[in-house]
Amino acid sequence: MKRFVVIGLGNFGSSVAEALFAKGHEVIAIDPNEDAVDRISPHVSRAAVGDGRQLQTLERAGARGADAGVVSTGDDITASILASMALRDLGIREIYVKVISRDHARVMERMGVTESIFPERESALALGARMSGTAILNYVRLGNGFSIQEMAVPDAWSGKTLRSLELRQRYNISVVAVHDLLTDELTATPDPDAVLKDSDTLLIAGRESDLAKASLLK
Repeated sequence: MKRFVVIGLGNFGSSVAEALFAKGHEVIAIDPNEDAVDRISPHVSRAAVGDGRQLQTLERAGARGADAGVVSTGDDITASILASMALRDLGIREIYVKVISRDHARVMERMGVTESIFPERESALALGARMSGTAILNYVRLGNGFSIQEMAVPDAWSGKTLRSLELRQRYNISVVAVHDLLTDELTATPDPDAVLKDSDTLLIAGRESDLAKASLLK
């Protein structure tokens, strides 16, 4: 079990806090809005009303030495900067920050946060991939132009092996797992000599530009 601190209990912060708590972790949730704290209270280990930018508030809530922090302060960029600094001062090394723009992300990355998260953009990219008529089923952006995508096996690949397809050489992408939809079996580091089936989907990783080319195959 890990200990997480979530500062800011809007839709994003609350959802993250609930998800972490549901997985059995200790979650400390902090927000200046009493109603937001009351709503989240049954779904976290500890909920506190207060300013997450203040060391004293974080100390009283038990944040010192937590495994990771999540900062979700809405449109208040200054608040996200100060909250991240306060978490760092408490010895929290992993800090994830919800950002509202590319400039906001650049600022946070300059500060050395673990990851800046732009939910609206990432959701839009995932939706765009699904709506574009390609074979993409799921999409997770890794940053710096890389992502992991789940795609159906194109007809041209069905009945062939990963080794014979030479995906790394031809498309500069890597298959990190194969998911058999019929048996719901997920095989990580798949056998390169196993034959791909129509019922398989592939989890592939690489640059988004290279993945886009592969996803257009039928």
